[in-house]
Parts: sequence; structure tokens; C-alpha cells
Amino acid sequence: MAAEKACKSCRAVFTGSKCPKCGSTEFIDSFKGKVIILNTESSEIAKSLGLKEKGEFAVRLR
Repeated sequence: MAAEKACKSCRAVFTGSKCPKCGSTEFIDSFKGKVIILNTESSEIAKSLGLKEKGEFAVRLR
């Protein structure tokens, strides 16, 4: 299983060499917590983290 990475720009969690959300190649291997956003309009967590898209995101980057 490939290791998950978190994008430094948008905090999206992904595997591979390029972020699928923003296209950035700057990522970090160690992050703390993961959240899956399904509906950004009604999610309090998405609002508090400042997320505008649905997907899988890291809560805190190390």
C-alpha cells in the first residue's frame, strides 16, 4: 500500500507525486488527523478548517 501524503497548499490527502486538487508537487509525509468532507455547505468542520471542496483532507500538517 502506498503511503499517503498531504498537500502543503490545500491539505488534500493523496497518494502519488502530484496533488489531484490543486496540482501542487509540494507535500508532507507526516500529518495528524484526517477528515472526509462530503457536503461543504452544511459541514461545520469544513467551515472551521476553511475547506471549500469535498474530499479527504489533513487536519494538521507537521
